[in-house]
Amino acid sequence: MDVLFIQTGGTIDKDYPQITKGFAFEITTPAVKRILPRINSTFEYKVKTVLRKDSQEITYRDRKKIVTACNAAVADKIIVTHGTDTMIETAAALSGVPGKVIVLTGSMRPEKFSDSDAPFNIGVAVGAVQTLKPGVYITMNGWVYPWAKVARDYKTGQFVHKS
Repeated sequence: MDVLFIQTGGTIDKDYPQITKGFAFEITTPAVKRILPRINSTFEYKVKTVLRKDSQEITYRDRKKIVTACNAAVADKIIVTHGTDTMIETAAALSGVPGKVIVLTGSMRPEKFSDSDAPFNIGVAVGAVQTLKPGVYITMNGWVYPWAKVARDYKTGQFVHKS
């Protein structure tokens, strides 16, 4: 199984480097480059950085870049790491990509934090991308949702099934 991981930024890839007057988050190297070796993955994968942005800063043009990268990919199994705030909007933009399983995931806390949900969410995404039919999905917090059947509960921050 060959999987293409596409980095777009978001909390999953944030680091907290010290700067001269305090601290600020920066989006750094793809978290999957740290996660996959730790879990002793045995499948072939590639990592491509398309963006390094907080998802609230992703524009229409940025989403076109993500769509273009997915359309151009040789792999038919793609995991897009993305910020949670606009993940559903990007999933909608990707819904026209034919013949590929595209799974979007991210995390509520940066992968660099010891209590991050990033490794778990990547693991669920890897399991999902292997078994799903072509289409676009979101995996968060142990759930796998078809993109059009998920909503964000802004009181809890969780993704929930949309009726």
